Amino acid sequence: MVLGLGIDTGGTYTDSVVIDMDTNEIVCRSKALTTRDDLIKGIVASLKGLESTDNISIVSLSSTLATNSIVEGKSCRVGLIVLGKKFGHTVRVAQYAYLDAEFDLKGRTVKKLDMDEARDAVESMRGKIDVLAVVGYMSVRNPSHELTIRNLAERMLGIPVVCAHELTSKLGFEQRANTAIINAGLIPTIIDLINAVNTSLNDLGITAPLMIVKGDGSIMNAATAIKRPIETIMSGPASSLTSAMVHTGIDDALIADIGGTTTDLGIIRGGFVRTLDSGAVVGGHRTRVRAADVSTYGMGGDSRISVEKGRIVLSTIRIIPICIAATKWPNVKEWIAGLDSLKSSPSDTVSDCEFYTLASNDEHSYLTEYDVRFLRTLVDRPYTVREVSEATEIPFDRFCLKDMEVEGYVTRIGVTPTDILAAEGTYNEYDSEASRMAVDLLAKKAGMDTHTFIERTKKAITEKICRCIMDHIIRSETGKDALTEQDSFVVDEIIRESSDYNIGMRLKMPIVGIGAPVGAWLPEVARFFDTELILPENYDVGNAIGAISSSVTEIVELSVRAAFQDFSDEPECTVYNGETAFEFPEKGEAIEFAIKEATRIATARAIESGAQDVGIETKVDETCIDMEGKGKKVFRGATVIVRASGKPMMHWFN
Repeated sequence: MVLGLGIDTGGTYTDSVVIDMDTNEIVCRSKALTTRDDLIKGIVASLKGLESTDNISIVSLSSTLATNSIVEGKSCRVGLIVLGKKFGHTVRVAQYAYLDAEFDLKGRTVKKLDMDEARDAVESMRGKIDVLAVVGYMSVRNPSHELTIRNLAERMLGIPVVCAHELTSKLGFEQRANTAIINAGLIPTIIDLINAVNTSLNDLGITAPLMIVKGDGSIMNAATAIKRPIETIMSGPASSLTSAMVHTGIDDALIADIGGTTTDLGIIRGGFVRTLDSGAVVGGHRTRVRAADVSTYGMGGDSRISVEKGRIVLSTIRIIPICIAATKWPNVKEWIAGLDSLKSSPSDTVSDCEFYTLASNDEHSYLTEYDVRFLRTLVDRPYTVREVSEATEIPFDRFCLKDMEVEGYVTRIGVTPTDILAAEGTYNEYDSEASRMAVDLLAKKAGMDTHTFIERTKKAITEKICRCIMDHIIRSETGKDALTEQDSFVVDEIIRESSDYNIGMRLKMPIVGIGAPVGAWLPEVARFFDTELILPENYDVGNAIGAISSSVTEIVELSVRAAFQDFSDEPECTVYNGETAFEFPEKGEAIEFAIKEATRIATARAIESGAQDVGIETKVDETCIDMEGKGKKVFRGATVIVRASGKPMMHWFN
C-alpha cells in the first residue's frame, strides 16, 4: 500500500487526509481551525489529529498563502531593473532602475547593454532590497540582457534574482513585469512556509518528499516552488477541481467549492481544468501565470449576516461564527444571554451580539491613541464595542473599527451562515445554543419569528450562490472581467419571483460540491438550475484530497512565425524557444522542430519539478489569414503547446 498525505490550508479550516494512492480510498482524516496569523500552527494541529502518519510516501500541500499575501499586500523589499522599455509601475517596488538596452521582435540587438551603467544600477540597490526582479523588453526572444544582470547582481549583492523570461514565454511586457515582481516578493514567504512544514513533518517522523499544488491543479516539488512561488496562486480552488475529477470520474461539470471565507467556482471540460489563457488576475494585477479559470466570491460559512433597516444583509466580510467563539470564550454566550434578558428594544441591543477579538499584537505608529487603547482591552478575551467604551471611557464613535478590521488588527465575531445552520439544528460541532440565542435577537430586530428568519436567510444565501454561479458562467463564456448593467438585469430577472412569468437558467452539466457547507446549500441551488448535484464522499475535505491526487505537469508554448513577405504554402519560418531564434526554409520543418524542442523543454521541467514516467501531449494552433478575401487561407504562424505530465517521485517503503 502506497500512502499519500494531502494538506489544505483554507480560510477557516486546515484539512489533512491520508489516502491509499492505488485505490484513492481515505485511510484517515483530520480537520483543525486555520491559524491565519501563523498557518503552521493550524497545519500542526491538523496533522496531530490524524490517526496514523506511518509509511507516508509523499506529501502535497495546497495553500492560500500566496494568494492572501498578494491580496493583502504582504511582500519583502523587491528591486526591479528593466531593460529596453520603462515599467508603468502597476505593481509597487522598493527600488527601480531603467537601462537603455533593447532587442527587437526577432531577438536582434537594437541597443547594446552598457556594463558600467548595469553595475551602477545594481550597486544603487545595495542594502535596500531583499530580492531583485529583472525584466527585459523582448527577453522571451533573447534573454541575454536579463542573464547578464542576474549574474552581476548575484555576484555583487548575493541575493535571489528572478528573471522574467524564466517564468513565461509569452509576450506582454507589463504583465511579465508584474509576474516577475510578484514572484520575487513571494520567495521569502514560501521559503518560510516550506521550512516550517518540513520541520513539522520531520517532528512527526514523516520524511517523504513535499509537493506544492499549483494554480492550474498540478503539483511541483518544493525546490521548484521556491523558484516560482507565484504559480501557487489559486492553489486551493485548483485542488477542488482536481478532487472533483479524480473522485467522481466525471469529465464535464461546474465545481462549487464553498469554504468558510469564499465560494470558488470553476469548470472542468473533457477531463481538464479550464485555465485562463490571458493569465491570472491577482490583487487586481494581470499576470502571465497559468491558473485555473476560477471565480472567487465573498460568500462562505463565515460570512457576516446582519439586519439593517429590517432587511437581511449578507456581507463579504469574514467573521468568526458565534458558535465557535462561544466554545472558546464563555463570556460571549454570557453576554448574549444578558442581552436577551434586557427589556430594551432589540435595535438597542442586537448590535452588541457582535464582538471583537485581537488578531494581531503589532502596534504601529499610525494607530490613533483611542485605537491602541481599544486593542489593549482585547488582550484577554473578546469584547463588544459597548464594553470597550465603558471600560476605557471613550465614546464608541472615536474608534476606527473598520480600519482596524481591514488592516488585520481585529476580527469580528457575529452571526454567520454556520450559525444559521446551528440554530436550525443541522450543525452541531460547536455551541449551537449560543447560535440560537444570537439568531433569536437578529430575528427580533428584523420583526420576525426565529423560524421565519432562518428560512428567509437560507433563501437569501441560496440566491446569492445562484447569482455567483450565473456571474461566473456569463464571464467565462464571454471573456468579460465583470458583468455589465444589462447582464446584471438579466440575472436579477432570473432570480426574482413573479406571479406573471417564470424565467430560468438550466445548466447542461452537473454541479459537484466541495467543502463542508455544500451539503446544506447546494441541493436547492441544483434544483434552481434544474441539474444534478454530485457530492463526493468526504467532500468536506475535498481540497486536501485534490492536493494529493494531482500529477506533476509542465506546459511549454513555443511560437512559430512565418517570414513577413512569404505568403507561399510552405513559407520560411522562425521558431523561438525562449533563448534562441531558429530559421527554417519551410513551415513543416519549423513545426516539427518546435514540437521536438517544446517536448525537450517540458520534459526537463517536469523531471526537475519531481515527475517520473513523463507522458507527452501535443497541440498545434495555427494562425491563418485570408489575404485576398477569396477564402484561401495563408499560414502566418503557429503556437506549439506541449504538456508533460507524470506521477510524482515518492519515498518507497519495503
